[in-house]
Order: sequence, then C-alpha cells, then structure tokens
Amino acid sequence: MTTVERPATDAAELRPVDRNLFRAVLLRQGTSVTVVTAVARATDPARLGGIGAPIRAGFTATSFTSVSVEPPLVSFRLDVASSSWPVLARAEHVAIHLLAAAQREAATVFATGGIDRFAAYPDWTPGPFGVPLLTGVLSRLLCRVVHRVPAGDQTLVIAEPLALSDGGDGRPLVRHQGGYATAVPA
Repeated sequence: MTTVERPATDAAELRPVDRNLFRAVLLRQGTSVTVVTAVARATDPARLGGIGAPIRAGFTATSFTSVSVEPPLVSFRLDVASSSWPVLARAEHVAIHLLAAAQREAATVFATGGIDRFAAYPDWTPGPFGVPLLTGVLSRLLCRVVHRVPAGDQTLVIAEPLALSDGGDGRPLVRHQGGYATAVPA
C-alpha cells in the first residue's frame, strides 16, 4: 500500500473571523463596479391626494454577479440601512450599469450619501418603467426584480434581465484594495 504525504495545513495562519480581518480579506478580491438605479412610487400621499410622485434611487454596487443563464438571472446586494433601500424594497424594475474605466466619477457620485445623486451626475435619461439609465456605460441590463433575500445586514436582490445594451469594448472599472482600478488583459 502506498501512502501519499499531504502538506500540513498552516493552522497558525488561520485566525478567528473578526470584522476588520473579514473586510481586509474581502478587499483583496477585485470586483466589477456597477451602478444600480431604480424607481418606486412614494408611499406618502401627494399634497393634493393621490399616490405620490415616483422617487428614484441609485447606488454603486460591487456585488453584481450572474446567477443563472437559463433562466437568465443576476444578483446584487444592498445594505438595508442604505438610503436607497426604501426605494429598492418596493421597486419592480432596476437597471444595472457596468461602468467603464473612465467612469470613476459616476461610481463616486452614486457611492456618496446625503446628496441628490441624479442632480450630481446628469449623464442619465429616464428609461422604460421610469428607471433612470446612465449613458456611456460598458453594458446595461434592465431587469425585473424577482426575489429579495434577507442576508445579515444586506438584502440579496435577484433580478431577471428583460433588455440589454452593449456599449462596446472597453476596460471595466474595478474595485480593489479600497480603491478604483481597471482590468488589464493577463
């Protein structure tokens, strides 16, 4: 009988998970940068009655990923304490914009709290269902929200693409080590 020697696991390197170490490990992964936009009806009645005007939300997300090809499904997540969550909690449709390397401004604006992001970033237009669509992006997916899954302090949103647009070739904006970078072919 032959035995195979396995390298010993360096257990000294494994440490209990704490918040700071967890974040440091996650920052080592490069992720694509997207902006998610949505619209929902206001819950407060309008001044003269009615259901209220639609309200928009948009935020920078680095958690976008494909879920399934058949049927086509994608996902992203959002902190439930986010200022965008009240709109996302009710939105039926969203647009997911894959940002190009030159769109750091869009990523920064939509990651900034306490501002009217759509006034600060004017390169958008109303799209189907009233969902704001950013211009000049690498790709865009207009989606129908199909599931919202609570996950800790986040909600995982699963959405079905209804329409796509391809802005052409270009380098994507990537988040890595707490800053923005771009992907270069290996």
